[in-house]
Formats: sequence, structure tokens, C-alpha cells
Amino acid sequence: MTKLKDWLIAAGVLALGRGTPPPRDQKARIVAPGDPDRRAENVVLALFFLATLAGAAFIVVYALDRLSHDTQWLGLAIGAAFALLALASTVIAHRLVVTEEVVEPYPEDSPDAQEEIEQIVEESGSRFTRKRLVTVAGAGALGTLGAALLAPAASLGPVLHTGELYRAPWRRGRRLVGDDGRALSADEIEEGTFYTAYPEGADRELIGAPIVVVRLPTAEIRDRKDWAPRGIVAYSKICTHAGCAVALYRKPTFAAVQPRPALVCPCHYSTFDPADGGAVLFGPAGRPLPQLPLAIDGAGHLRAAGTFSGPVGPAWWGVRMGKARS
Repeated sequence: MTKLKDWLIAAGVLALGRGTPPPRDQKARIVAPGDPDRRAENVVLALFFLATLAGAAFIVVYALDRLSHDTQWLGLAIGAAFALLALASTVIAHRLVVTEEVVEPYPEDSPDAQEEIEQIVEESGSRFTRKRLVTVAGAGALGTLGAALLAPAASLGPVLHTGELYRAPWRRGRRLVGDDGRALSADEIEEGTFYTAYPEGADRELIGAPIVVVRLPTAEIRDRKDWAPRGIVAYSKICTHAGCAVALYRKPTFAAVQPRPALVCPCHYSTFDPADGGAVLFGPAGRPLPQLPLAIDGAGHLRAAGTFSGPVGPAWWGVRMGKARS
């Protein structure tokens, strides 16, 4: 009989159910209802809108070449975005969120306690009349600010449309000319002297246009000897560290105590070996100076025998995988 009784009770529970808890709106409120405050909502929406504009302004200023060097505008834009977001959060906390004062400690974690916290959170927003609009505006402001914070990553190196960076104005047969536009003769290139040259008839403002020319004893050249007729070598004038100009030529005065000749960028002191394919001897440069092969024509003038050994310019991550093109 006892088992039969247990079965009947279990069947009754399954048939009738244990009942369902009352809907949340029928539960006793934990947080007192607050009066709607549309004026405060309008202020928050305006602040979010202005924060979005400030974040977008940072991106625009950063992208424009004529403004990006004026760092005060960048600081003003990003500072205004943060300040406006902070002000919007303050208005929400003080004017739109109903606070609930706890006079006793919260109970230990349990399903009931979790539901109670969810109820408190939901009831604390009773003053909002356009919660979805405020949420979308806040998300837009935060998203724009996040994009502004990521914008400087573009300065780590070009990602799109990098083909032009691999093209140089040098090609086989193009003569080397000096600052005065006069063709350089192999006979006038002396050892221990630093020369700057450009491709004849090309735009000198191109990053791949300027080169440095020096003359070394033929016996000292250890790499690409066929690129250096009579010991004359040419390298890109653009340092492979940060794009500064290689403007110094270190040559030993007292050979017994001084190192061998080298091309030097005075900005960060990257030092390159002209006798070894422009290899880095010292400094932060990440790859050798691109070398230009040379030839001497029948008139004794220096001409390019091809293009550079590698792409010209700073050593961002992708440049190591490319090759220079004429």
C-alpha cells in the first residue's frame, strides 16, 4: 500500500504540475519606480552624438596629411571624446538610474540571488523611455572611439596599394646625374668622397630617386663585384630604418684603429657596409641598403645596369617579401 500511495502522489504531481512562478511584473518591486526624465535622456543622446563626432574627427585629422602633423588637434579630438563619454556616463548615473540602498549584505550566490540581482538591474532603468535609442547612441560613440584608437595602427606600415612603393625610376641604361643635372663620369668619383646622384630625366622627389655613390678599392668589395665597375658602388639614399636620408660617409683616417668605410644615417645612426652589399653594421635598421648595379658607357659616364636589389624605404613588415621594380 505504501508503494501504491507513493505512485499516486507522483502521478498527481506530474498531472497537475508544481505551479509556475508569477511573472516578473507581478513580483514585489525591489527598486522603487522612478519618474521618466526625457530631458536627461536628451542630454545623454546629445553627449553621445558629440562623442561620436569627436572620435570621427580624430580619424579625419589623422588621415589628412595637411593636419596630421598638428598633434594638438589629435589630442583635442580624442580628449573631447573621452570627456564627453565620461560626462554622459555621469548624467546616466545621477539622473537616469534609480539607486537601491542595501541595508543588509547580499546573500551568498544562489539562483534566487542571481534572479534578484537581475531584477534590480532591470528595475533600475525604469526612468528610461527610449532605452534602445540610448543604447544604439552609446554603442555608436564607443565604436567610433575604438576606431579612433585603432587608427594609428595604419602608421605601422602600408597595407593596401603598396605597388608604387616597389617601383623605382632607375632602369638599365639611365645615366647618373648630380645636383646640377650634369652626368657623372666614372673618372671624377674619388675614394673617400661621398656623392649624391639622381636618375637623368626622372622626378627627383620620388623616394627611389636619390642614391649615394662612393668608390672603394676593388679588392675590398666582398659582394656583387660585377655591380661595382672600377670599385664604384651606388646605394639608395633612403635609410631602411625610418626613411631618413643617409647623409654621412665614415672613412678611416687612422686605419689601424678606425673601422672600415661605412654609410651612416645621422638620425638614428644606422650604419651600412658599402663593400658588402649595404649590410647593416650597426643601428636599428632591419635590412641592408638597396644597391643599384652600375655600368660605365663608352663616354665614361655612369649608368644604371638595372634596378635596386630590394625595395626602397623603411623596413615595415611587408617590404621584406617584395622586390624592387623599374
